[in-house]
Amino acid sequence: MNYLEKYSSWMKRLKKDDPLRKELEAIQDNEEEIKERFFQDLSFGTAGLRGKVGAGTSRMNFLTVGKATQGIADYIKTYGKEAMDRGVVIAHDPRHFSHEFATLVARIMYANGIKAYVFPDLRPTPELAYMVTRLNCISGINITASHNPREYNGYKVYWEDGCQVGSEIANGMTSFIKEVDVLDEIHVKDFNKGVKEGRIVVLDESYDREYLDLVEGLKIHDGDELDLSIPLVFTPLNGAGSIPFTTMLKDRGFTNWHIVEEQKDPDPNFTTVGYPNPEDPKAFRLSEKLGYEVGAELLMACDPDADRFAIELRDDSGKFIPLNGNQTGYLLVNYILEGHKDAGTLPEKGAMIKSIVTSTLSTIMARAYGVEMYETLTGFKNICGRIPKLLEDGYTYLFGYEESVGYAASIKVRDKDGISAGMLVAEAAAYYRKQGKTLWNVLQEIYAKYGYFAEDEPNMILEGLAGAERIKRMMTYVRNNLPTEVAGYKVEKVIDYKDGYEGLDPSNVLRFFLDNGSWFAIRPSGTEPKIKFYFYSHQDSREKALLVNNAIKEDIFDLVSDVE
Repeated sequence: MNYLEKYSSWMKRLKKDDPLRKELEAIQDNEEEIKERFFQDLSFGTAGLRGKVGAGTSRMNFLTVGKATQGIADYIKTYGKEAMDRGVVIAHDPRHFSHEFATLVARIMYANGIKAYVFPDLRPTPELAYMVTRLNCISGINITASHNPREYNGYKVYWEDGCQVGSEIANGMTSFIKEVDVLDEIHVKDFNKGVKEGRIVVLDESYDREYLDLVEGLKIHDGDELDLSIPLVFTPLNGAGSIPFTTMLKDRGFTNWHIVEEQKDPDPNFTTVGYPNPEDPKAFRLSEKLGYEVGAELLMACDPDADRFAIELRDDSGKFIPLNGNQTGYLLVNYILEGHKDAGTLPEKGAMIKSIVTSTLSTIMARAYGVEMYETLTGFKNICGRIPKLLEDGYTYLFGYEESVGYAASIKVRDKDGISAGMLVAEAAAYYRKQGKTLWNVLQEIYAKYGYFAEDEPNMILEGLAGAERIKRMMTYVRNNLPTEVAGYKVEKVIDYKDGYEGLDPSNVLRFFLDNGSWFAIRPSGTEPKIKFYFYSHQDSREKALLVNNAIKEDIFDLVSDVE
């Protein structure tokens, strides 16, 4: 069916008092809006589902969530009663309809004979990821759109290893989801009845404590090694990180931390921040205001589901400077490696993991300590999905991260974790403060020791059907017109990952290496309406590296901007 036929089908089959039908009635004379909502189905991929909330096949609503859940339930049932009894653990973030969607998922699983574990309220994504293996579940489902704008919601799926579903499992689930008619009535059962029968289990606070104990057990230094009076500011950006993050700070003994009051409590509209992405320096506006008032040395932020984490540091002039994900990664890699070496606990075969679009400076750092840095495709389903093979090969996993402010410090949390990343950064700041240094000083020392790199990860947001088609044309154009020279530097090597590369699965990524040691990559986002760029340059000073990086970026942006 084309988009008009799909629209007509929804209008005919939805009840007159259904809010989704009323929403569709309001756009009956707007064909472009109908097209946006029905030109494609909300696709289920390795990141699950993600889209704007609203009526239509390309939107997050009770019908599309129900369709996906029924398909996943049908897939789980093929694994037999043992898998069904192991069950599914379900969590959600503070967004519009997150709680309602999570309840629907539990009711559908219960109706299909599959046990469901639920939290009494919103919880961080990394806690959900941990609970999959902790409870020995066959799967986990989190209703979250992570850091997307407030109009979005999403549906993230995990498998029994605690990782987001990989391609094989995702494809299997997709085949069952496709068999479900989105307009058919999905069988559900009463939530409270499920609780009484023990087939829906509401998890108590002891599981929260267990997760925090795991996080706090990652500490490198403690006690007198730390200056716990260091002034800190934290914002959860109105999300799920508020209680666990501040509990962690109290547990670790920090005495001079401050939370941004306007962003402390859940707010699905993200009223004070708009776009709740800690990668965006604008998300730190209120944190900076509070930071100057209290004399903070470090500002910290998690996104609404607390899997991403970003920071700002005071430079030598006293100004707050936002760090990109690569720079925070340098600090964490350095702190973990240095800490293990000083303690004599650096393993003989240590391993770290980063994505292919993350700076190679951390690879240089790891190798200086005799630790291998492995590369994977983007996403923590790939980063954490590599852990089992490393363990099989006799390696000890130390850390994994990617430039989009995601960090995985625990082998038992197979996803990025803003709570553990925040603990380690706050601890590192307190540790170096005891030595008379700031994290800003340490970052400059890293550049001086390992090389002056510049990092830039800009993107172009192109929404809707027209945006998606333009992104496709951009990637096609670049592939068909590979640049041989950029900003006066020769392109020495191009890697196209579309058919896979050196054991990695196929991915829509292009990576270019220049003769001056710089490199850059281009890829469409898998979860947002944007095309992403990554630029890295290495020079004999930070200033030169920034200038070279900017020149390369301008050339490439000129190239793709001409594609209409």
